[in-house]
Amino acid sequence: MTTDRVYNVLFLCTANSSRSILAESILETEGKGRFKAYSAGSQPKGAVNPLALKELAALGYPTSGFRSKSWDEFSTPGAPEMDFIFTVCDTAHGEACPVWIGHPMTAHWGVEDPAAVDGSEVDKGRAFAQAARFLKNRIMAFLSLPLSSIDKLALEQHLHQIGAMEGTTAKPTAAG
Repeated sequence: MTTDRVYNVLFLCTANSSRSILAESILETEGKGRFKAYSAGSQPKGAVNPLALKELAALGYPTSGFRSKSWDEFSTPGAPEMDFIFTVCDTAHGEACPVWIGHPMTAHWGVEDPAAVDGSEVDKGRAFAQAARFLKNRIMAFLSLPLSSIDKLALEQHLHQIGAMEGTTAKPTAAG
């Protein structure tokens, strides 16, 4: 991998309404000039959760231009070729994904679904703030990787370690 090109990153979640939208906006801003971020879902809800947009605005990230869309848009001829694909929910991680053009590197970066939180508006707001924090921490760790000088096996290991950071929903396996 070289640093003289922009890498395409796709964040996947089932509904593509909250976590994947948060991640798309955060990476698009923090990785400006190095990464182009996208998001999609296996069963898109059709609308972006307003609390996701509220949290992005509170953090100073862009909130416009996002839409809930199917991952099928990224598996057709003419779609941007992805370099990295990260699932951010356990449901999408367990689903059979389309065949991606170009063999992108993949990892699971699951965090709890803030849209699933019941309770007061304060409780819901806290859930979105926490999801955004966990995703931003993963994205910043990803951005710090020396992509131009790291071999593929080491990069894969780092991507999986990032997915195991604080707030992960992934269950540990017998292998680690």
